[in-house]
Amino acid sequence: MKIGRIGFLLVLSVLCAAPSAAQDAVPAAQALLEQFDEMYRSTGTAARIEIKVERPNKVRTMQMRSWSQGEDKALVVIDAPARDAGTATLRVGSNLWNYLPKISRTIRVPPALMMGAWMGSDLTNDDLVRESSYAHDYEIARISPSEEPPGWQVDLAAKPGVPGLWERVEVVFERTEQLPVLARYYDRKGRLSRTMQLEEIKEMGDRRIPTRIVIVPEREEGRRTVLTYLHVEFDVELDESLFSLAQLERRR
Repeated sequence: MKIGRIGFLLVLSVLCAAPSAAQDAVPAAQALLEQFDEMYRSTGTAARIEIKVERPNKVRTMQMRSWSQGEDKALVVIDAPARDAGTATLRVGSNLWNYLPKISRTIRVPPALMMGAWMGSDLTNDDLVRESSYAHDYEIARISPSEEPPGWQVDLAAKPGVPGLWERVEVVFERTEQLPVLARYYDRKGRLSRTMQLEEIKEMGDRRIPTRIVIVPEREEGRRTVLTYLHVEFDVELDESLFSLAQLERRR
């Protein structure tokens, strides 16, 4: 069968346009958010983490181990520096406790303080134990192309009646693997409060994840917190007793 010049050019234009159209297809925003929520979660996750708290006149570095089980259990224990060693944070369901070895006390953190700073860093208690959910605690306002950085931006608004959340969040997902690379958080007055950069996407524990998270607060020159995953294992078997208050206090 012969194809005329005009027909040939038409076929060629369709073939050339097809990859571009597929590449520019708008992804499902809900699916992106669920992927963000589940990025570091599994039936049992174990990790070694380094956190650097940078201030204008000093840098403080902490080494820690963390364990989590599903969506509602998490434990973080600081190993270094020596003055903070043994400090631990435990989450079970909606309950959160901090164990302070210097005074041998366990303190319950009320829900209203989930957005409070953890250990003098720019991380919140919620960042550390991931209680809130992007997919379930926020409403999707829109999804649109992002130029800087390139990808898809999902705009979120906090659902009414859910305590302690940011008023608005903007999350940018890169186009290739659709992993989050940037998040902007706005306070209850609508002001940009901080920016989170998710960097150095690597394979760890059979998953592709951002291994470096940089949190930069607004209106505070020279401050930032850098969280680096040194090692992560997913779907490991963890003892249920690990996530108990008795086990937390026994660490003293």
